[in-house]
Amino acid sequence: MLRWHGYRSGNRFIVFQVLPHTLALGPEVWRVLAKGHEIRNLGEYEGDMNIDERIVRDLIAASQRVASALSGLPPPATS
Repeated sequence: MLRWHGYRSGNRFIVFQVLPHTLALGPEVWRVLAKGHEIRNLGEYEGDMNIDERIVRDLIAASQRVASALSGLPPPATS
């Protein structure tokens, strides 16, 4: 939603935390997305790819909820 309005945060955790305010998605969604981002960073920067089937399922479900919420938004305003 923030990017929808042209805002790009340097801190992705903030983007996850504002999902309740921007897309009405609760902590059960943003915490999973934040955890996935944390796992990705550990893999990218420290070579630690500790991924299990549950986090993959949870990330897919959280992503589907975000996609569903986004699909209900009107087109962004053009300047």
